Amino acid sequence: MSSAPELLEVLFREHSLPTGQYEELVRSFSPSLAARAAELAREARRAVYGDEVFIRGLIELSSFCRNDCLYCGLRRSNRSAERYRLTPEAVLACCERGYDLGFRTFVLQGGEDPALTDERVCDLVRAIRAAHPDCAVTLSLGERSRDSYRALFDAGAERYLLRHETADPAHYARLHPAELTLEHRLACLRDLAEIGYQVGCGFMVGSPGQTASSLAEDLKLVERIRPAMCGIGPFVPHHATPFADAPAGSVGLTCYLLSLLRLIDPRLLLPATTALATLDPRGRELGMLAGANVVMPNLSPMEAREKYELYDNKAHAGSEAAEGLAELRRRMGDMGLCVVVDRGDARR
Repeated sequence: MSSAPELLEVLFREHSLPTGQYEELVRSFSPSLAARAAELAREARRAVYGDEVFIRGLIELSSFCRNDCLYCGLRRSNRSAERYRLTPEAVLACCERGYDLGFRTFVLQGGEDPALTDERVCDLVRAIRAAHPDCAVTLSLGERSRDSYRALFDAGAERYLLRHETADPAHYARLHPAELTLEHRLACLRDLAEIGYQVGCGFMVGSPGQTASSLAEDLKLVERIRPAMCGIGPFVPHHATPFADAPAGSVGLTCYLLSLLRLIDPRLLLPATTALATLDPRGRELGMLAGANVVMPNLSPMEAREKYELYDNKAHAGSEAAEGLAELRRRMGDMGLCVVVDRGDARR
């Protein structure tokens, strides 16, 4: 049987392992193994993307959500949540400001809000593309019908982010209400890919009930479906959810898994997520050192950022904010990386 360090070298060369060997890598996590994985991940990233870091301007459209996911502060059962919806004019103003700052991708994210109809979202996408034809529009609006995804694509959206959260069906059922299933989530990801989107999936690290086996299934899923992007971050509890007292996920394990994802597919767009920066002030840097190459500063109006509370203490200032772009550039430059003005498409 190969040792964990040997498995890392195999993954670096072949970009694939059996699920059981992914589980062995997860179980063998240690600072020394993570350091070697990060070294290999940076080499793999450099071969495809050089020293480039891509930025996306995140605009949080709505904090309303029809779902009741057990880990999320936006869940419909949270009666204390402050709800809002951005007007089209507010969204376009965010894009205008973001464009001037150097953003060439806008990510429109929101809860599964019934008010975000196909007509409204399509009109918004068309308006953004008309104002900024050299920019990409990414959507992250949850599960919708195939016809809805098609309409949004035809309106000009090119990318769609839909985190699968966990590839283990039993674990998925523990995290979500009965009406939501992993089977349907994966069917949505297939629909998006077949329509022609650049698709992003992703998962939480350290969510309640997660095991090394379920994380191995996550890694194998990414290997199998080869998304354009994969967003992972540590689980962070929210006080108004059933998991309020659950421990947060590990920053170190999250970064190690980022490295493994980079070895699985060197072409992946891998963000250093806000959740990392929420748990560690150097979360962005740690993610980049582990092989990430995307950051998503917040372009939302300041009064909306605190209300879009997926989890407690969500970072939205400093280098997490669009206003902190100069600081972000400096921090990336200190690591030999360069924030570029670019759409940052996946290199397939």
